[in-house]
Amino acid sequence: MRALIVDDEDLIRTSLKRVFEMRHHEVFVAENGQQGLEMWQAHDPELVILDMLMPGLTGAQVLKKIGAQTRSKVILISAYTGEYDVKKASELGATLFIAKPFQNIFDVVDRAEKLVENGK
Repeated sequence: MRALIVDDEDLIRTSLKRVFEMRHHEVFVAENGQQGLEMWQAHDPELVILDMLMPGLTGAQVLKKIGAQTRSKVILISAYTGEYDVKKASELGATLFIAKPFQNIFDVVDRAEKLVENGK
């Protein structure tokens, strides 16, 4: 699977990238929304893990710019769970919402793999 991780927190990007690569996935990372949008368009990932609140383009703005032109499964992540829940994530075009900090990063990757494998 090709995965794109877009998050302004280095620890999140590095940790997720490491676990995905341990499981033999191809991983691209972006540290902001604009870079994420460009990488998304260039690499057509099967999975995008997208932080909602970042400097510059937010996750919601990235999703609006990508629109219906993607087949990628999208997981929105945010520490601000009051604003972004599963319903909001779905309205934005994402398939799943996961709150940060993660209880177990391996669970996040498990859920991502199942999402791509099962198509839901």
